Amino acid sequence: MSSSSVSSHTLGATHLPLRDVVATELRRLILGGELAPGERLIEDRLAELLGVSRNPVREAMRVLSAEGFIEVTARRGAFVSSMSAREAMNLFDVRLALEPLGARLAALSAGPAQVAELAAILDRARLATDEGNLDALADLNTDFHSYVFEIGGNNYLAGIAIPMVKRAQWLFRHSAAARAPHSWTEHRGLIEAIRAADGEFAESEARNHVLAARASFLRSATD
Repeated sequence: MSSSSVSSHTLGATHLPLRDVVATELRRLILGGELAPGERLIEDRLAELLGVSRNPVREAMRVLSAEGFIEVTARRGAFVSSMSAREAMNLFDVRLALEPLGARLAALSAGPAQVAELAAILDRARLATDEGNLDALADLNTDFHSYVFEIGGNNYLAGIAIPMVKRAQWLFRHSAAARAPHSWTEHRGLIEAIRAADGEFAESEARNHVLAARASFLRSATD
């Protein structure tokens, strides 16, 4: 991977928590393919590339390991994870179990401010779609689904589901160009169900969204 893959300023120059900034950048490099599946990750090299010390790199790698983007073993070190078709289908199975519940809870808990924030995320995602910014698009898709779980107010569910949502970003990023317009229409339906405080409707919209995403993945896997 060349240094041109990273923005011209170093991450250490930002004012955000370095662990989170480094995790975001590493996740972007993995999703974009600059860090390839199976590639070994060396802390010193990543720290030099990103312009930070080893500590935030190490902390960020722990975050990405928990999300499934990185595999760490005691003897072999850290490597970029890969996702088989079977693993992807397993992920969709878990999404089908958790996302309808998250949507139902969000519909029963959301106030006008939360609904407005969901709509704002969707508007930013539409703009990213129009601009062809697939990195931002994938991030915003993750933000949308994560916020639905946060709105629901069940910390146990959010603690389980949000890492799953981040892992699913891998699948979305690779189908974003074709999938995004359909995805935003489905997201709009979910927002309207949450706005109406209709738990059953929200649950149905979330289930249909995951089923549509799974069908899209299956079509792309057989092309």
